[in-house]
Amino acid sequence: MSELYELFSQHPRISTDTRRIEPDSIFFALRGDTFDGNRFVAEALEKGAAYAVSDDPQVAASDERQRIVLVDDTLKALQDLARCHRRALGIPILAISGSNGKTTTKELVSRVLAERFEVYATRGNLNNHIGVPLTLLAMTRDTEFGVVEMGASACGELALLASVAEPNYGILTNIGRAHLEGFGGPEGIRRGKGELLDYLAANGGRAFVPREDQTLTNMAAERDGLAAEYYSVTLADGIAHHLEGDYNRFNIAAAVAVGRYFDIDGERIRHAVGSYMPDNNRSQRTETERNTLIVDCYNANPSSMRASVLNFLAEPAGGRSRRVLILGDMLELGAWSEQEHRDIVALAARNPDAELMLVGGEFARACAGMEPQPANTALFPSREELIAELRRRPVENAFVLVKGSRGIGLEKALEEL
Repeated sequence: MSELYELFSQHPRISTDTRRIEPDSIFFALRGDTFDGNRFVAEALEKGAAYAVSDDPQVAASDERQRIVLVDDTLKALQDLARCHRRALGIPILAISGSNGKTTTKELVSRVLAERFEVYATRGNLNNHIGVPLTLLAMTRDTEFGVVEMGASACGELALLASVAEPNYGILTNIGRAHLEGFGGPEGIRRGKGELLDYLAANGGRAFVPREDQTLTNMAAERDGLAAEYYSVTLADGIAHHLEGDYNRFNIAAAVAVGRYFDIDGERIRHAVGSYMPDNNRSQRTETERNTLIVDCYNANPSSMRASVLNFLAEPAGGRSRRVLILGDMLELGAWSEQEHRDIVALAARNPDAELMLVGGEFARACAGMEPQPANTALFPSREELIAELRRRPVENAFVLVKGSRGIGLEKALEEL
């Protein structure tokens, strides 16, 4: 690893995709279920990579062998390099995980911390076993504080990510019903998400914990040696922001709590939160020529879907004559899927004036087993059929919620609204 880190010190850019080769970078030939990066090592070097890291001895024996580093496992080498770099930087790292709100909380927290520190935070959705190492390796000697989002869909994944990033601080946004299939049920989610707290407790770290969340306060109390900074969601009161949904109070409060802990002036905290404009289809309110949209279709699970539906049904329609919920399937729920989808339909149908447009096979199966059948409900097997219907019968003068799992791609229907 010392040899590889020396190369990284001279060429501190990482590439993993030959379609986007960084000049003078180190290309890591990662493997996946349907691809093998080793096949593209020569192309990466031709396109400007200074070196390549491969776990294929035949590739490493090619004519370009002077520029190829042979390792046992390319992914592990990437993770080990990231850990080595994190230790060399020696900066505080705050890790953020949870079932819902990770990205919004990361954006708010990083903006608050940036009022005092030079901050590098996770870009986009680089929050998995590849993304977390890439995030760490993008930090430079100028970085004073790192904010790392960590996603997980099964037990053991957060433990791995924490062992790479070695965070000093952590936030669990909540424990919800996300990735039920991968975690093996609600208790598996609690155990899997708790791996971040396990790491902090074992390594002298500190967790930021909302007092109003009984599950999280219990999880913190269960871990001997865990330093916890308890805060109240009321920290969000009076803070101007551009986020849609009362549930975002928890995300705002977390950012305020972090800011206070690191002695950031209250006015600067308010400025940082107020200047954040949500994007990428998260908690966005959009006015079109025809409708008012609440767009939250970056992702969905039963917990976030329930919160979004409840918030939408309680919110005034702002003069619009119709209230429409366009909901896409929630994925990765396994044996829990039919009941979870049925519960969401029943929740949305409580409002007799609400019109439901449900997209995907999971919602269709859930509705088929419901008695009586929900009123004002239209089913669409796919996003394409939803779009075709919106073109045939445009939705107009409506207050519309658009929410679904990322795999359903409801954002592609927005231009029809």
